Amino acid sequence: MSSRLHRRLIALAATTASAALLLAGCAAPAPSTEAANADTAATREVQHARGTTEVPVEPQRVVTLEPLELDTAAAVGVVPVGAAVASNVVGVPAYLGLDGVEAVGSVPEPDLQAIAALKPDLILGTEARHSALYAQLSSIAPTVFIATQADPWRDNAALIGEALGREDETAALLEKVDARCGELADTYGVDGETVQLIRPRDETTLSLYGPVSFAGSLLECVGFTIPDQDWADGLQADISPENILSAQADHVFVTTADPSDDSTIPAAIVQNADAFPSVTLVDTSYWVSGVGPLGAQKVLDDIEQYLEERS
Repeated sequence: MSSRLHRRLIALAATTASAALLLAGCAAPAPSTEAANADTAATREVQHARGTTEVPVEPQRVVTLEPLELDTAAAVGVVPVGAAVASNVVGVPAYLGLDGVEAVGSVPEPDLQAIAALKPDLILGTEARHSALYAQLSSIAPTVFIATQADPWRDNAALIGEALGREDETAALLEKVDARCGELADTYGVDGETVQLIRPRDETTLSLYGPVSFAGSLLECVGFTIPDQDWADGLQADISPENILSAQADHVFVTTADPSDDSTIPAAIVQNADAFPSVTLVDTSYWVSGVGPLGAQKVLDDIEQYLEERS
């Protein structure tokens, strides 16, 4: 081999080695421990009515199948992409002030195709209502179930807050509800006074709401007492109009779609006016349907206004 050729080969080898070192210097560094930990922390476990589910740390596309889940999500600043509603006619309750939430069927019968089309990353439902749909819902997205809508609503709200990654915010909202109850109790002193919440179902059925119910628990936390009934799970008791006198109380609230329309007071109460000297219409959309921290404050608004007017 000539000395000239030998020198050219050495030069070429040196150039190749330099290029290799340069490329190595430009290559992306190996993932750091922090980056690896961030990847594994993208989900977390939540224990619920159907076991344990891995859910996103910060879910972005939430679908709710229960009013309490919708209210709680809105209360902590999570606007669901979809929600099962009381009816497609009514849609998302107006008191929540939400826009852009798509109805995905009714609360008893969610629309699985509509849910899947929204590509959710978290679905919130209820074992008592949606048990048969759990496998299908879980195939769409991680799914968390509260046990039943009849459970104490504060416990359910706390679980929803956990699933949304907003435990602290939810706890703070529940504390505000309880604090306001205490303030109203101290201000108006209604201890010992009885109250009934009556929901007209149809011409043959009136539902009375008990201490475990959403609005019933709020009435009692401000100091009222709900008379004993044969409660179903502590939630409600149904009576016929003929038995309306069994619903007498010092204060009676009646739910309606239009609180300004006195004609929605049940005829049985109107016909027994002497037995019901204090009857107040209240909005069904949050006294009954709107369970959650936002609905609770709306109910307390109504209670405070009522107590202020009678004081």
